[in-house]
Amino acid sequence: MHNRVRMLVASFLVKDLHLDWTRGARFFMEHLVDGDLASNQHGWQWVAGTGTDASPYFRIFNPVVQGERFDPNGSYVRRWVPELAGVPTKYVHRPWDDPSGPPDGYPPPMVDHATERADALRRYDDVRRS
Repeated sequence: MHNRVRMLVASFLVKDLHLDWTRGARFFMEHLVDGDLASNQHGWQWVAGTGTDASPYFRIFNPVVQGERFDPNGSYVRRWVPELAGVPTKYVHRPWDDPSGPPDGYPPPMVDHATERADALRRYDDVRRS
């Protein structure tokens, strides 16, 4: 898994789905063939904003924007999400916006990123103030 995708997955799980970072860290260590305990734990703590050299807590990756910026033609996402293979490039990172609709069986977004981002920032602010 590309490092950019690892960061996106971590950010999505921690800041959009509000899951404890240790759940993702455990899953990665169990399933990634190149898992390194120190790098894995540190990376998850960095994304969660809790580690010794943490990312600023307000850094919350938007998965769609990251895809558009770092995979503009959709080559990576098409390789790993075959359901998107035939989606026009303009919509490959936003298949739900395609006027012809997303591919059959492709799920709608799980959460609204803007809403979850605001909630994550509110939660961090609550902790900082307490």
